[in-house]
Amino acid sequence: MIKRVILVSVLSLGIFVSCGKENAKSKIKKENLVEAQKRDANSVGAPIVSFDKSEYDFGTVNEGEIVETTFVLTNKGKSDLLILDAKATCGCTVPKWSKDPIKPGEKSEIQVRFNTSGKPNKQTKTVTLTTNTEKGIEMVKISGMVKPKKKK
Repeated sequence: MIKRVILVSVLSLGIFVSCGKENAKSKIKKENLVEAQKRDANSVGAPIVSFDKSEYDFGTVNEGEIVETTFVLTNKGKSDLLILDAKATCGCTVPKWSKDPIKPGEKSEIQVRFNTSGKPNKQTKTVTLTTNTEKGIEMVKISGMVKPKKKK
C-alpha cells in the first residue's frame, strides 16, 4: 500500500512539474524561425504523383496463375520524386520500381506481380509506396476473382 501511495505521489509530482507555466511560443528561437522562412521561400514544393490508374482489376483467373500489371506514374510536381519503398499487403504480391529520382514531368513504372497460388476467391491487394510527396504515402490496388483449383 505504501509503495502505491509513493508511486502515485511521484507520478503526480512529475505531471505538475512537466506541465510548467511556459507556453510553446516562448520556446521558439527567433533565429531558427527566420532561417526556416528563408528556406521555405526558396522551396519549389513537394513532388506530386499522378497514376495512369490507381486500381487494376485482373478479372477471373485460375488459382496458380501469376497476374502482372504495370502502373505508370508521372511526377507533376516541381521537384524530384523519390519512391523510397513499396510494400504489399502480403508476400504473394511483389512490387518492382525504379530507385532513381523521377524528375518533374517524367514518367516511371511500378510493376506489380500477384501469385494466386493458395489465394482462391475474391482478392484485393494494396501496394503502399513510401514517397517524398506531401502525403508521404501513395497507394495502388489490384483485385479480381481467383477460381479455386478442383479438389482431387
